[in-house]
Amino acid sequence: MKLASRAEVLFSVKSFAAAMLSVYLSMRIGLPRPFWAMMTAYIVSAPFAGPTRSKGVYRALGTLLGAVVVTFLVPRLVNAPELLSLALALWIGGCLYFSLLDRTPRSYMLMLAGYTAGLIAFPAVSEPQAIFDIALARVEEITLGMTCATLVHSLVLPQSFGPVLLARLDHAVRDAQHWIRDALNPAGDKRAAAERRKLAGDITELRLMTTHLPFDTSHLRWTEKAVNALQERLASFVPVVSGVEDRLAALRELGADAVSERWSGLLARVGHLTDAPKGSALDAQGARLRSEIDALAPAVSRDLGWIGLVELNLAARLRRLVDICIETRTLRHHIDAGVEGRLGRLPDAVRQLPGVPVSALHQDRGMALLSAFAAVFATLACCAIWILTAWPSGAAAPMMAAVLCCFFAAQDDPLPFIKGFLNYTVYSIPLSAVYLLVLLPAVHNFESLVLVCAPAFLVMGVLVARPSTFGRAMPFLFGICFTLALIDTHTADLVSFANGMTAQLVGLVAAAVTTAVFRRVGAGWTARRLLKAGWNELARLGGGERVTLAEFSARMVDRVGLLTPRLALAGAHQDLQAVDALRDLRVGLNMTLLQDVRPQLGRGEAALKPLMDLLARHFARRPRVDPQGEAQLLDAIDNALRALCDGTRDDAQREALAALTGMRRDLFPQAAPYQPSRTTDIHEEIR
Repeated sequence: MKLASRAEVLFSVKSFAAAMLSVYLSMRIGLPRPFWAMMTAYIVSAPFAGPTRSKGVYRALGTLLGAVVVTFLVPRLVNAPELLSLALALWIGGCLYFSLLDRTPRSYMLMLAGYTAGLIAFPAVSEPQAIFDIALARVEEITLGMTCATLVHSLVLPQSFGPVLLARLDHAVRDAQHWIRDALNPAGDKRAAAERRKLAGDITELRLMTTHLPFDTSHLRWTEKAVNALQERLASFVPVVSGVEDRLAALRELGADAVSERWSGLLARVGHLTDAPKGSALDAQGARLRSEIDALAPAVSRDLGWIGLVELNLAARLRRLVDICIETRTLRHHIDAGVEGRLGRLPDAVRQLPGVPVSALHQDRGMALLSAFAAVFATLACCAIWILTAWPSGAAAPMMAAVLCCFFAAQDDPLPFIKGFLNYTVYSIPLSAVYLLVLLPAVHNFESLVLVCAPAFLVMGVLVARPSTFGRAMPFLFGICFTLALIDTHTADLVSFANGMTAQLVGLVAAAVTTAVFRRVGAGWTARRLLKAGWNELARLGGGERVTLAEFSARMVDRVGLLTPRLALAGAHQDLQAVDALRDLRVGLNMTLLQDVRPQLGRGEAALKPLMDLLARHFARRPRVDPQGEAQLLDAIDNALRALCDGTRDDAQREALAALTGMRRDLFPQAAPYQPSRTTDIHEEIR
């Protein structure tokens, strides 16, 4: 095992100090279970101050909500243990369901509200008359542990979350810039599609990380709006640059070398825009590039052929790419100014861009419901064992089953994680027994308690700080803390210890078995659900559902990012090998743009209604393929192109033609080139 780094030692020492401070204050105040405060301090602690604060706040709110529910349910149902078990299990499952629909740290509050109700209620059913006092004590102990962890990690050599987030943001921006340069350069490095999709995952991860930013100790927290706006620019960048790359490939496939040569100088200048300095020079450079793009874009006429339409689409996407590059650079310099303490006003053009809430990201309600059902079933199964056997320590079984089902519900396959937790809980039993039965009975003051706990907890704190060992160290530490709580209940004897540990293990096994039966799915299964969710949204767009371009891009980019690791794991599934999630993203972008300009197209709008209906049917039946329906869809796109080419010459017409061209290219890349009203020879068009 490698030596501990300075950051790991610092985290371990601060976490231990916060835990001991919470125990000391709990004892001084006279709270009944000081070691609950200690456990909370470790659970809330994170290497950075921002996540520690946010976890602490959400944990405190969740605990309070769970305690309120317990004080309402237990007195009313204590004489009907079956109904009380059902009510608590449904509450745990309901809270888990809604927490899984919110993928931000706020979900921690709902999850805590669920299983905290079980942690308070199950051990308290034998004392229903004291349920208010018990619930109040648990809230006080947990809040005290959270407060101590937050204060220590915020005031003692605080580790700011801002630099880490900023480094990740810059890494994503650099990846985006490399993709732009590669896409615009015919000799560029055409990296694998998986690497492109990985950028989408990084963008979503940044969006979720930013939810900790308001709690951070750095100046970066004052630039939260700019950071969010920059992430939205990155999300909108993905389908645009992917479309540019594909349109250039289409021109090369059509043998339009002369056309490509005409664009080469402009493409190089757009690529250099990613390194341009800030200020008015950047705006002026952007204006010149837009003028050049407009000059190179072909004029619309009824005789415009396929190569001309591809150029028209390329011009539209390049204009959008120039806008995104300028907005990204402006936002990045604004963030730098905020970090340096000289935050200014964002330009109006950037400040008025639509924002996207995190709630707009992908939600899998079916998987959330399945996870909630597994948690309800495991909790009820343990309650049944407890009631039927009249097991004095049986309350620990449903408690642990609920906690484990909630902890790992977001995983595709929670079973390996639950098994790991079970294994390392078992490994903690010998050390837990030594503490409970040998060391702690000899402790008679707080100072000796600190000395006795320090060796094990300081070492485990270092391992918790390491991502590679966190999954093993945390259940080991959790097992020790849970055992120490027996001291609080004055049951620190071998029989109580054996009973308590057995009940814990029964709960863990119940969670593992229930998960294996109801909740275990593979990466391929999840990948298909993600793809189907994207196709269903495209079908709704075709059916007339309105959604903002920013929100659609954020959600589809999120799905692309979620797909990337699952497609890699599901490599053996042949039906997933040909999946191009970026293509679906580009189609959705074009459908959204088409919906936006439809009211401005006049007579040309009539040709779009049957097309949108066919698109809705096309995506609703995916992944099935209907050759007749495909042929009808291709004819509908071509008819819409002809109708719009013959329509009014304005910006809406050009935007609609660009969207239709991109849609045709993405849906039918192998189809024969589009033919206008009269047959056009491609080689004449090139000349």
